[in-house]
Amino acid sequence: MKAPQAKKIENILEIHGDKRIDNYFWMNDRENPEVIKYLEEENAYEEAMMKETEAFQEDLYEEMKARYKKDDESLPYFFNEYWYIVRYEEGKEYPIFCRRFQNMDNPEEIILDVNILAEGHEFFEVANVAVSPNNELASFSEDNVGRRIYSLNFKNLKTGEILLDKIENTTGKAVWANDNKHIFYIRKDESLRAYKVYRHELGTNPSEDVLIFHEEDETFDVNVFKTKSLEYIFLASSSTISDEHHFIPSDNVFADWKVIQPRIDDLEYSVEHYEDEFYIITNADDATNFKIVKTKIENCGMENWVDVIPHRAEVLLEGFEIFKDYLVLEEREEGLLQIKIINEKSGETHDLPFSDPTYTAYIGLNLEFNTEILRYGYTSLTVPSSTFEYNMKDKTTKLLKQQEVLGGKFVAENYISERIWAESRDGEVKIPISLVYHKDTKKTAETPVLLYGYGSYGHTVDASFSNVRLSILDRGFIYAIAHIRGGEYLGREWYEDGKMLFKKNTFFDFIDAGKYLIKENYTSSKHLYAMGGSAGGLLVGAVVNYEPQLFNGIVAQVPFVDVVTTMLDETIPLTTGEYDEWGNPNDEEYYHYMKDYSPYDNVEAKDYPNMLITTGFHDSQVQYWEPAKWVAKLRELKTDDNLLLFKTDMSSGHGGASGRFESLKEDALEYAFLMKLENKI
Repeated sequence: MKAPQAKKIENILEIHGDKRIDNYFWMNDRENPEVIKYLEEENAYEEAMMKETEAFQEDLYEEMKARYKKDDESLPYFFNEYWYIVRYEEGKEYPIFCRRFQNMDNPEEIILDVNILAEGHEFFEVANVAVSPNNELASFSEDNVGRRIYSLNFKNLKTGEILLDKIENTTGKAVWANDNKHIFYIRKDESLRAYKVYRHELGTNPSEDVLIFHEEDETFDVNVFKTKSLEYIFLASSSTISDEHHFIPSDNVFADWKVIQPRIDDLEYSVEHYEDEFYIITNADDATNFKIVKTKIENCGMENWVDVIPHRAEVLLEGFEIFKDYLVLEEREEGLLQIKIINEKSGETHDLPFSDPTYTAYIGLNLEFNTEILRYGYTSLTVPSSTFEYNMKDKTTKLLKQQEVLGGKFVAENYISERIWAESRDGEVKIPISLVYHKDTKKTAETPVLLYGYGSYGHTVDASFSNVRLSILDRGFIYAIAHIRGGEYLGREWYEDGKMLFKKNTFFDFIDAGKYLIKENYTSSKHLYAMGGSAGGLLVGAVVNYEPQLFNGIVAQVPFVDVVTTMLDETIPLTTGEYDEWGNPNDEEYYHYMKDYSPYDNVEAKDYPNMLITTGFHDSQVQYWEPAKWVAKLRELKTDDNLLLFKTDMSSGHGGASGRFESLKEDALEYAFLMKLENKI
């Protein structure tokens, strides 16, 4: 079957006296039948080229699905007189939200069965379920397209009745006031930026809702939440580098909103409440890796902030949890997360002990305030996701739940994890790489390695368990995560050194990590593969322009590859809010820097590796046309005969298919692609 060839319509884009010719700009029109036709042709071509792997894909899918407990349920948590559980029933794709009054032996009450709501929809997602303080009502949000535009609905939990109140075009989140009849929610603008906070009174027409806050700065978006103490409702307005918080008592929805600290460039902060004080994590006073301060509620401007946990150059403070007698910190040191317990009465401090060479640990769901029990999570590349209960007084640990891996083949001791450090080309840093492989897998030039990366927004991809990943580990692959600059693995500076005018460090770190794996004989270029999604798709897209011979293949999931055009279009979701991440190309310096690495703008007539590129037609984060244009340009210019496959899920968005197991089909396709290239099918 011949590969599709998209038509070319010359379109000249000019700014700063520089002209770019975009022959595939016409694909930006999702209503154009020719766009749909092209996407369907690419889907047909992908299907034809992968035809021989269909049976293998089905085997992989069934193998992956078999590892999951079909009738699984979440760990119950107690809140406001009820135990809450989310469970799945065998043969059903969607969750069932439940609760039991006071005791787990009491009858189950079903709050929401998403399987019923999802009937007749190709895509369906419930994003947020929130129960009113009196336990009689629930709000829930739904999206049946995949663009993360949610309608907000309400249910009477005593009668089962769905109320007539229906609020369209929201972020999906609702926060209940303590009067049980008012909620606060957020609407999105045309570019899907969260920008207006409203107050709704149940039983009234949403057209009468009261506008509480309008964020007019297009680089900011808004959030609304209630403190753990339940005493305050907060409205947070944030950009990449700045925050501003307003609050009212949860008991008085008509109170005047007070500001904690008006926004200042480069001042970040977030807030929790304890008695007559607010605890704030912030980068104020050059606290690059953040610190914790506290302040009285009545005088909460930053001039009144008092240090509780001072800034430390070697430790990134990522979060905290307040209890009556304890303060718990989530810290990152040399890339690894630590959980520190501070007894506020005695001043005694201790860390929870973790032993894997690379892992993830995090503070879990802790809704109770007056308790000595901390719930925390732990996982590593060889240890399934686990939830523990830790007695902060007795220093005893109890395993509450560990992700079950069914199928009878998984034994943790059969897998080995490592953390190694690659030298960067500038000699300034060493790049951490987390690895996992089966104990029978030998490290040779013939060993296939899948290298994963992200490296943007300060988001850190930690080493965690995946039972899906077992399907390639058991077939001789080594899986590696490159903790590159642009994330915060080694602290805030690690992020700052991989954004804006330092963005290329992200790409070069990934390349250097790949070369180090080859140098150390883990693999060779013939068997090295790269994978990344969204901003990680930008990563692998840039990397194959810089070093097309380094990898035998890449998988680019919903990739952000048309950087310059997107960042110049303020109507596209996320654009204006991301100037602090990528830079604003209306500024000539940023324009030329961006243009120099943008994958789409740098496609050339040369050989490229085998490539599988995926997207969702309704994607709200990275529009489908970015990978579509990229593929069309690659088909036009590339000089090799390697596979170039492009698949568009016509019914999903940025997160892929909905449903519990449907997304496993995407994993099966990606792994089949890698196995095909390795001749392992």
